[in-house]
Amino acid sequence: MDTNNLIKTATQVRRDIVRQVSRAQSGHPGGSLGCADFFTALYFEIMDHDASFNMDGKNEDVFYLSNGHISPVWYSVLARSGYFPIEELNTFRNINSRLQGHPATHEGLPGIRIASGSLGQGISVAIGTALAKKLDGDDKTVYVLTGDGELQEGQIWEAAMFAAHHKVDNLILTVDWNGQQIDGPNDEVCSLGDLEGKWKSFGWEVMHMDGHNFEDIIQTVNKAKTVKGKPVAILMKTEMGKGVSYMEGTHKWHGKAPNEELTNQALSELEETLGDF
Repeated sequence: MDTNNLIKTATQVRRDIVRQVSRAQSGHPGGSLGCADFFTALYFEIMDHDASFNMDGKNEDVFYLSNGHISPVWYSVLARSGYFPIEELNTFRNINSRLQGHPATHEGLPGIRIASGSLGQGISVAIGTALAKKLDGDDKTVYVLTGDGELQEGQIWEAAMFAAHHKVDNLILTVDWNGQQIDGPNDEVCSLGDLEGKWKSFGWEVMHMDGHNFEDIIQTVNKAKTVKGKPVAILMKTEMGKGVSYMEGTHKWHGKAPNEELTNQALSELEETLGDF
């Protein structure tokens, strides 16, 4: 693990997020910035994946983004992993672009296996893929990311019950636990209560990690891969808007684009490390 390179990559990913959303004057920067370190660790250190991309994902790790509104961070990491040209990030949310506000499949963007953003559905798809891998004798891992506010969706808990019953132990769910959702703090909108207790009561192994510490992310996910007989839920503490001072820790930038002045301020706080698109 080269932590310095991961930090540089994540910083550039954050620049990419700000520039995509600013250029389109639309999108979701807060959660995207908060998950930049996780996505960087996943694609550049943890997952066994192939940028040449085949839809069935056989004999490679597979990732699903359930909270699809944070597409800017995924698009940045996919482009910088070689799935498509970095310059294509310029087309974010344009009409007929492959880079829509929520990930879509109809234009055939490499790296995207399902249209997502209808909250609560990603874990169900991930379970199906994990079971298919077992049937195929494929020992690779399926990863899925959900938002914490997304856990207010009932389908999440139906899927959680199903996965534990069927001992889907090649599935790792990560919850982006930033305490914020579109209308305000989770605790004010609809408290999530004892998240660890909930997942454990549904039969899952539960782990915690710091979503802004690369060593912790990588060690925790690698530990999760060793669990047998049950699925794993990782509760990942993050800060919404991480890296941009005026966006940090507030729901107000969940789905709001910065103006030119605030864009320039954000970029001044984020060093260009790998070259902008």
